[in-house]
Amino acid sequence: MTTNASTTSSSVEAREPGKTAHVDHQGLTFWESVSLTVARLFTAWLLALLSFRGLYRFGCCFGTIEWLINHRRRRRFGAMLRRILERELSTRERRQLTREFFMRTRCDKLFYLVTDCVSRDVAASLLTIDNRHLLDEALARGRGVYVALSHHGAHHVIAMLLALNGYKTAGVRDRNEGALRRYVQGRFDRRHPEFRRMRVLFADSYPREIYRCLQEGYMLGSAMDVGRLRNDSQKTEEVTIFNEKRRFLSGPLHIAIRCGTPVLQAFIVSERDFQYRFDIVETLIDPDEVTNEDEAVGRAMHAYAANVEKYIRSSPTLLSRM
Repeated sequence: MTTNASTTSSSVEAREPGKTAHVDHQGLTFWESVSLTVARLFTAWLLALLSFRGLYRFGCCFGTIEWLINHRRRRRFGAMLRRILERELSTRERRQLTREFFMRTRCDKLFYLVTDCVSRDVAASLLTIDNRHLLDEALARGRGVYVALSHHGAHHVIAMLLALNGYKTAGVRDRNEGALRRYVQGRFDRRHPEFRRMRVLFADSYPREIYRCLQEGYMLGSAMDVGRLRNDSQKTEEVTIFNEKRRFLSGPLHIAIRCGTPVLQAFIVSERDFQYRFDIVETLIDPDEVTNEDEAVGRAMHAYAANVEKYIRSSPTLLSRM
């Protein structure tokens, strides 16, 4: 899964050139650590007071307030809706979808803050895996599974829920990770030390790390619908999505084929009361049926793009990148 992890560092550069800020073992500045700790304590108090259902409703109210006051983000989301839906929305429809987007993102963040409070039993009740048989059958081959994700849904939440449900997970993320994710991952590692096997690979790391994870039977996920390429050596495939020509990452698919690893495509859905659904839509590549690697990757990438386009149009409020 696309996930996140704490990073270790003795110091980081402050925002002002030439100065440094005191950081903890997770690369957080003193004020980042304090502010996130206060926010987490408050959220944990609300959870104890209101239960998950009550905290979810609090998050919806909080998100509605953000929707009312954050005009810039509201306009950005409205412009994105017009682009992906390819039509003008009525004022009522635009307001409804935009408000749902704000509520969903706020609730995901609140839940993520208290992920370390979630037990295995609770995690099992909060996670649903559609077409689980595709995942379990692929893992049973013993060569890992690559899950092709997109910027759709709360990757960081689903990675932890999958780990708590017993899956060996690994993910690829940007090296410049946000403070919230590093803070929460650090707490999760301390609360659940048995899940330190959850691995995190950086997007600019060497492919051999991906090979190693797949050979050890991990479920490895990353988003292939990147907005920019980090270097010219990354393999890509041109696809058409929303009537635009885009280049999506295809390197992981080549690696999966060479490792004999099945490739699945999945989406992440946030539902009411912090219920999360991991929707596995299809097997993009069965390595045992591949006769020509480039052709297999080309077909898989075009199927991937078509699924992303269809899914986003059906549930635009689940986008995680604008």
